[in-house]
Amino acid sequence: MLREFAAVCLALGAMGCGNTLYAVAANGADNKLTEAKELGAEKLAPYEYYYAREHLKKAQSEASEADYGDARKLANIAEEYADKAIRLARDAHRGAGR
Repeated sequence: MLREFAAVCLALGAMGCGNTLYAVAANGADNKLTEAKELGAEKLAPYEYYYAREHLKKAQSEASEADYGDARKLANIAEEYADKAIRLARDAHRGAGR
């Protein structure tokens, strides 16, 4: 199912539907930011969390101007830093004995 979805997204992207690829990237970044927030990354990994959040905001701004290539790149950066925030927050929880 996931492979089929990815194949459809790639096909749409190849046909010039950059907004679809942006939407997939932004959704992934948003989900990761939500997870990071739930883990307390705002306090435990503030640089990574806020860096991700601001990149996602900028991605949304670029997408609203139909600049989907830049929007997708920014969303990918947001997801990367949200992942880092999640890892750091989890490490902090483990270190605190939770």
